[in-house]
Amino acid sequence: MKKKKETIAKGIIALLFSQVLIKIIGLAYKLYLTNKEGFGDSGNAIYSAGFQIYALLLTFSSTGVPNSIAKLVAERVAIGDNKGAHRIFKIAFFTFAFFGLIGTMLLFLGAKKIAVNFLEIPEAEYSLITLSPSIFFVSIISVIRGYFNGKQKLSVTAKSQTIEQIFKTIFTIVLVEVVAHVTKNNTMLMAGIANFATTLATIVSFVYIYGYYRTRRREIGTEIAQSVNYVPTRIRKTLKKILKESIPISLSSLMSSFNKNIDLFTIVKTLKRFMSESEAKIQYGMLSGKIDTLCILPLALNVPFVTGMVPIISRAVAIGDREELNKKMNFFLKITIIIALPCTAGLIIFSNQILNLLFPNANSGAVLLQINAISIFFAMLSQTINGILQGIGKSNIPLISFSIGMILKFFANILLVSDESIGIKGAVIGNIICNGVVLIIGMMYLLKNVDLKIDKINLILKPILATIVMSLFCIFINFFLKNFLSEKINTIVSIALCASVYAIILIALKIMKK
Repeated sequence: MKKKKETIAKGIIALLFSQVLIKIIGLAYKLYLTNKEGFGDSGNAIYSAGFQIYALLLTFSSTGVPNSIAKLVAERVAIGDNKGAHRIFKIAFFTFAFFGLIGTMLLFLGAKKIAVNFLEIPEAEYSLITLSPSIFFVSIISVIRGYFNGKQKLSVTAKSQTIEQIFKTIFTIVLVEVVAHVTKNNTMLMAGIANFATTLATIVSFVYIYGYYRTRRREIGTEIAQSVNYVPTRIRKTLKKILKESIPISLSSLMSSFNKNIDLFTIVKTLKRFMSESEAKIQYGMLSGKIDTLCILPLALNVPFVTGMVPIISRAVAIGDREELNKKMNFFLKITIIIALPCTAGLIIFSNQILNLLFPNANSGAVLLQINAISIFFAMLSQTINGILQGIGKSNIPLISFSIGMILKFFANILLVSDESIGIKGAVIGNIICNGVVLIIGMMYLLKNVDLKIDKINLILKPILATIVMSLFCIFINFFLKNFLSEKINTIVSIALCASVYAIILIALKIMKK
């Protein structure tokens, strides 16, 4: 048992380092694109428009699949049924490969209609076409990742994600440079080829992870031969079980993805009422290309814990260990809070300086970043709570909460963005409302139905105190160092010192045990 726990910890750590590396590398190519001559916020608008539609269709075939497969596999493995776990994997593999193929065809054939009629950004057509093959490959990748996550081999996911991001960055920079040189900085073609880099990187990731599975077939065969508690079931029954788990999770993820598409469908159209179309696209590009990119970074730090949490929670439920379940829920909620609070505070305090540092050629949007940073705390906590709900088999609750949040987000966009005095800020206010509602509904369910006993001191009071002290130090050190250092150096040094101080405070307050 001790060996398994150590393996889980190593897997989560591998995923954590992977996510940090992925986001750093991803930020590098995002900085490159935003600061690239001829690209900027206008290019981001085209690039993001294509990518958001791709993400929406991708949800049907893959998003949520790793967690649902991991949950089902973990339940089988927990009782020694490795044969049943592998059967689930095989059926899911062919099922989602089919769904992925359908998604690819829909996006490829409907690219022009979507770009012209729905997005009202005709330039996004090439981006949609070049992204379409990714849906098929990611669908298969997601099933393989879910299978190994359920077996608590999280490092497989970590390595495949890292490889994908590295190649995506390399392909993006190389291909965009070539297209920029040949077309003399044609924004539309540069955005299209940047999205094509995603497709190429996805294929590389597929080759790696499928190759890994092939090399482990003998080991998997041995586990299957030693399987106990296997109960033969018809393919139809197993498929029904897979879909019963994956559909609510995928639909919940669809709602989350659709929130960004609400921005895509509403912002440009609404802003055009009181500004030019080109300026409206720049406003949308500023939000989607810079603000969302920065605010997604903290969520990425939480992803490894949510990924590792689902099979752990599922295992505790499968063996009926309620004490372990409550302990794990508190642990993962605490991890989320001590990551979310300082990230929110840091983005609010250093918003203008971060944009000047990262986007010197397109540094507008500080107020947007400050407002949207507030939604980070709600988004990260709801991310963890929804993972817990998925682990205990209540995937319908996130679906309901996301649906309500999405509706409120839509009306917030329509009402607030159309107000000229609010404008684009209405979209980020809508994010806060949506994520806040999702958090409240999920937490209320856990408190009422799962008998979650919250450690108020270590879970709430101490992290808030640590964040307040860190924030005061941030303000002081930032003000003090600006007299001696340039703004960029001051920003880097101040953030590093604040992170160190926060870590020291966590240790001093004994928030985390060994």
